[in-house]
Formats: sequence, structure tokens, C-alpha cells
Amino acid sequence: MKTLRVWLLLAVLFLPLVLSAQNNPDSVIGVWKNGEGTGMVQIYKKGDKYFGKIVWLKVPNNPDGTPRTDVNNPDEKLRSRPLKGLENLRDFVAKGDNKWEEGKIYEPKSGNDYSCEMKLVDENTLEVRGFIGVSLFGRTDVWKRQVKKA
Repeated sequence: MKTLRVWLLLAVLFLPLVLSAQNNPDSVIGVWKNGEGTGMVQIYKKGDKYFGKIVWLKVPNNPDGTPRTDVNNPDEKLRSRPLKGLENLRDFVAKGDNKWEEGKIYEPKSGNDYSCEMKLVDENTLEVRGFIGVSLFGRTDVWKRQVKKA
């Protein structure tokens, strides 16, 4: 019985801390490594929306030593822009319950833009779902936090 009281007391003391972290829309801010481990994206806030830019690439340069560029972009004028520093997450709105929706994700590998939603599974795990049309038709990548509030 004493053990149960201790657990209940701990739950009462720490539950508000856990809940406040879960309901903090800025908890997504930081640096995240994609599921393949090929890149890292820094998520930040501009105004009341969330954005992300590529800050690290496992293979940052082409074989000739020049920085990798956005070669698969459908717009020829943008194909020479560097991948490092490229804003690939745009316009996410915090929706509560550790969810960010109404955003877009640009995938440099294909040169395609997709609708996107993000969900914080735990403090260090972010599910990023890109899709066309409805979320049912898409793909989820699991990102791991590298740095908090970078």
C-alpha cells in the first residue's frame, strides 16, 4: 500500500510536467535526422508557423568536390541552388496533441512537393508524413532529434 501511495504521489507531481511538454507547440523546434540518416533538418518558427531547412548532409559534395545542388528540381532556374540551407519544410500550423499540419515538404531526391503532417511521438521521435491529396495516400518517415531548440 505504501508503494502505491508513492507511485500516485510521483504521478501527481510529474504528470503536469509531461502534459505541458506534450502541449507545447514549440516542442518540435530543433535539429532532426531523417530516417535514412542522410540528412538533418533544423525546424524553427517564423511568426506562428513552423519551417525547416537542411543543415547537414551525409554526402555534402558531388564527386568533383562541389556542393550538392537541387538537380532534380522541376524548375531549371532552381537546379543550381545548394541543398545545404534549402528550406524543405514550410507553413506548418500547430494543431495540439503534438501535431503540426497544413504544411508542405519538398523532397530534393525526387524534386517533388508534398502536403505534410508531423507528429511528435515522444521527445526525440518525430513522424513526418508526406502525401498527395489525403494523408491516407502517403509515406511516413521517422526522424530522430539531434539537438533541441537549435
